Amino acid sequence: MEQLSSHYGDNVRYMDALLGVGRCCDLVARDLVIGGRKARLWVIDGYGRDAILERMGAFWLSLRPEQLGTLKEMQDFADRFITFSETNVAYDVEEIVTAVLLGKTLLLMEGAAGGALMDAKNYPSRSVEEPADGKVLRGARDGFIEAVVPNMAMLRRRIRDPHLTMEGHKVGGRSRTDVVLCYLDDRVDTKILDQLRKKLKKIEAYSLSMGQESLAEAIRPKQWYNPFPKIRYTERPDTAAASVMEGSIIVFVDNTPAVMLLPTTIFDFTQAANDFYFPPLVGTYLRLVRVGVLLLSMFVTPIWYLLVSVPGRLPEWLEFLAEPEPCALPLLAQLLTVEFLIDLLKLASLNTPAALSNSFSMLGALILGDFAVKAEWLTPEVLVYMAFVSISGFSQPSFELGYAMKLLRMLLLILAAMFDIWGLVGGIILIIVLLATNKTVAGPGYLYPLIPFNAKALKRLLLRVPIGKENT
Repeated sequence: MEQLSSHYGDNVRYMDALLGVGRCCDLVARDLVIGGRKARLWVIDGYGRDAILERMGAFWLSLRPEQLGTLKEMQDFADRFITFSETNVAYDVEEIVTAVLLGKTLLLMEGAAGGALMDAKNYPSRSVEEPADGKVLRGARDGFIEAVVPNMAMLRRRIRDPHLTMEGHKVGGRSRTDVVLCYLDDRVDTKILDQLRKKLKKIEAYSLSMGQESLAEAIRPKQWYNPFPKIRYTERPDTAAASVMEGSIIVFVDNTPAVMLLPTTIFDFTQAANDFYFPPLVGTYLRLVRVGVLLLSMFVTPIWYLLVSVPGRLPEWLEFLAEPEPCALPLLAQLLTVEFLIDLLKLASLNTPAALSNSFSMLGALILGDFAVKAEWLTPEVLVYMAFVSISGFSQPSFELGYAMKLLRMLLLILAAMFDIWGLVGGIILIIVLLATNKTVAGPGYLYPLIPFNAKALKRLLLRVPIGKENT
């Protein structure tokens, strides 16, 4: 690793060239005279705290040569004359450049070996507010933001335990993105922790431009054909704190408000923050409703299609399901068309300006409403079942799991249309195989605590048990 030289002028010219002084309009460099010695300050405009830097600069300019004496190490200067607490001295050029680009302030001085790095930065960030995809009726209203340091502080506020560990890593050959592993060192599974460390060290990527998704794709197993999510995310500090207290590992990624909860199993997705802000009986009911609706949303349209696609197959006791009237489109085409239209409306709603939201709602109602039925494109029964399926998707706290159910539902529909009842049976077997073979980033397995079986852990995941020492 390249080190700073003993010549002040060479160091200044080299750092100016590396940091882009004169080339980058946001890189501020300032020459000072401290105690009769030349010094130079580098900071990125927009990161430095002006009040702190101005106060320290005024103090340094007031120093006299006899106060510095025969000072030869920047560490001595930092110990005596830099009052800011978050300060360290570095000699490695790459470390210094990375620190400045992260927002730290660099000070070099004539006759003093090394560079002082002062973490007097203030990241631009939005306010701490409740995340849009994790709202609760009662409970905390704060949420993670795009800066990793305030996110760690929100977790520290909830867990005031000296065993809480924040382990920092730099990921990305060029972006040098901050990634933090958060865990309780007396409760975490050290094997899982070592696996994550090794995966982070093996990442070969220029940058994590898409935040947590870039990191997730770099560390998770390459199973593109398996739709089941391998990582659970949250933007709620209370959910993250509860997971840490139970022995999980939280992965913070700078520039994104979503944190990863590891290890992850399929049963973890049955939980939601709302379950724990209500009494155990109500929380259990909400959880069972969520699981039941999840299963219904995957099987309701394929089973209904099988029952009504062949005349006379519908039993008398199920006549209330109603066979659809003849329509311009085949029944399978209707179901798949509405699936695609619902996704199209979701995508369009993301890009619709707020001023046009009412117009968009009216247009969506026309597309999937009375006009479509009168034009004999769709039957009312198809709209009813697809409306139930669409609403069911919003009952799940995980978008990834919701879309996994959607893809599998469409697969079951196609298989049922091709092979009738045997296609549905084969599709169910395929889903079980995908569940059993889904590889996780780390941990005991995707079906834990069912396989390997752990009755106590399974009960806690399926039922909302009272909050106690082992259940946070």
